[in-house]
Amino acid sequence: MSELGNFDGMFDLSGKVALVTGGSRGLGLHTATAFLRAGAKKVTISARKAGGAEGIDQAIERLNKLSGIKGRAVGVPANVSNQAEIQRLVQYVEKTEGKLDILVANAGATWGSKFEDAPDHSSAKILDLNVRGVFLLAQKFAPLLEASGTRQDPSRIIIVSSTAGKNVPHVGENGTIMYSVSKAAARNLAVELGPRNITTNVIAPGFFPSKLASGLIDRLGGTAELEEANPRKRLGEPEDIAGVMIFLCSPAGSYINGVDICVDGGMVLSTGRHSKL
Repeated sequence: MSELGNFDGMFDLSGKVALVTGGSRGLGLHTATAFLRAGAKKVTISARKAGGAEGIDQAIERLNKLSGIKGRAVGVPANVSNQAEIQRLVQYVEKTEGKLDILVANAGATWGSKFEDAPDHSSAKILDLNVRGVFLLAQKFAPLLEASGTRQDPSRIIIVSSTAGKNVPHVGENGTIMYSVSKAAARNLAVELGPRNITTNVIAPGFFPSKLASGLIDRLGGTAELEEANPRKRLGEPEDIAGVMIFLCSPAGSYINGVDICVDGGMVLSTGRHSKL
């Protein structure tokens, strides 16, 4: 018979300290919710704005009202494409907790246009946040992550990418060439940081109904058409992101390092569907 140690706690995040960038809405908010529900001690979310319908303040209020949670959520406004603001985030976590168990680099930018019309400032915006910003987050938080990780229970970096980094999803009027380039750039950290007891994995979502995706969903024929084209006959739901996040960040995922998981119902395998534009 196989002995499975700590089976009852395999998906438990009790006592963990997490940071989720872009955590005030969408996939980031789903992630923060999942971490608290799984027992995390503290979840810090960052976003550019504190106020407003999708700002940090409303998200923190909702998170701390979740029933049955043991931990709490806090918010820190920050632009994580800016090195000084990333350093300020690091200093906050260091001062308040002294360590970090989980870093989720979720904040991202995109731009849709014809190849000929894409302005240089759009490329700078995308690369600063999706590539340079992710690298700086990993680099600056590495000492705090290393302080927390052990051989049996490593700290985790999760980079939220996109299936756009795996195929050619959109061309023509809604081309996303630079976005696709940026989402394929999250490599090498698994080997670099693994020996320091930090694992790095990538989650590549497909379409999840959100403010970011709504315009493109409409241009591609709407929710019903995209659901019909998907092998699972639906779009992504909050539980889909929550499940894979908990898996990768809990004891169940402690030996997973350097993987890129598509969370899209298999749509990435249906080549050409999204490229029709």
